[in-house]
Amino acid sequence: MARIGVYGGTFNPPHLGHILAAREFQKNLGLDLVLFIPAALPPHKVLPPDTPDAQIRLALLKLAVEDLPFVQVDDLELHREGPDYSVDTLRELKRRYPNDKLFLCMGTDMFLSFETWHKAKEICSLAEIAMAQRQSDDPVALHAQARAICQKFGTTPVIISNEFLEVSSTTVRRMLILGGAQAYLPEKVLHEIRNRGLYGTDRNRKNLPFDQLKQESLALHNEKRIPHVIGCSATAVELAKKFGADPVDAARAGILHDVTKALVGVDQLHLCSEYGIIISDFERENTKLLHSVTGGAVAKHVFGESDAVSQAIWWHTSGKANMTTLEKIIYVADYMEPNRDFPGVEKLRRLAYTDLDAALLLGLEMTQDHLKNQGAPMGKNSIDAIAFLKQKKG
Repeated sequence: MARIGVYGGTFNPPHLGHILAAREFQKNLGLDLVLFIPAALPPHKVLPPDTPDAQIRLALLKLAVEDLPFVQVDDLELHREGPDYSVDTLRELKRRYPNDKLFLCMGTDMFLSFETWHKAKEICSLAEIAMAQRQSDDPVALHAQARAICQKFGTTPVIISNEFLEVSSTTVRRMLILGGAQAYLPEKVLHEIRNRGLYGTDRNRKNLPFDQLKQESLALHNEKRIPHVIGCSATAVELAKKFGADPVDAARAGILHDVTKALVGVDQLHLCSEYGIIISDFERENTKLLHSVTGGAVAKHVFGESDAVSQAIWWHTSGKANMTTLEKIIYVADYMEPNRDFPGVEKLRRLAYTDLDAALLLGLEMTQDHLKNQGAPMGKNSIDAIAFLKQKKG
């Protein structure tokens, strides 16, 4: 009797995290075969814009796994009309492999929602549930879910102890545009994506009209961040008109200022490597700050923005001594745009329209106080900015 892993998904695109997961399932479960089964129309998600058709994703997946002798790619879901339910796939596989043991392999998110799946009880009768965990997962929650599945469906899921590459297809799609995707894609897959111009890699994003720039930028943000970005851009335009900066530059810097913020720390480091950004030990230890410098680099290299716009984005988180008017505007607009709500923000807003330097200093000092209360250090550039403004004021 063979042991067969069933690993489904949109694989949009297939990346090194998928490959590592397959290796870990094979090793931990003693699988003779892992079947990769790409979905044409997944019932639990809406495929994003720029998603290649199913046959192209199938071709990319075959390239990704061609060096794994224990893997086969099966297109059975691509010939099915309507949503691709796992129970239908497992019924067909059970007919093909009546004497073999099937394992339905999944990640954390799918595991935690398993009770809501279509015909979950029948799925448990057709295959054993196996889950690969992430480093950030809560083991208490995972084992509680395993007990719940056992009580409801009469089968105990297997939670394997595995290595994990912290990356998602969403992140890979972003990095195909922003840079650094080679860290997460098999070389042949990356080459094919670029050769075909998939996932928007064929679009020239430099010097776009503002409406197109806005559309491209917002598509790279997490949805909950979009109101802030729009608010920052609009506020920056108001401040630019008030203090004599270029409103066009202000709008563009505002709409791009957080363009890399959706990426986690390790992705930020990949972008720093991609663009030759030299970072300090402080920045390496505080990677949340890096979205400003990587955003500045992306604004210049991907979107073709001017040095003035790029530098305004570069310094919008830390500030520095002797900032330009546009740099001050983006820092302050980011801090007090209309969606911000925290103690002291109204005072900062009032000050921003009368004394830009005073508003900048207040924002920096509020950050300094917040970090002090958290027992966290402040970066040298921010300290220099405070000292410079105080000296200028004095």
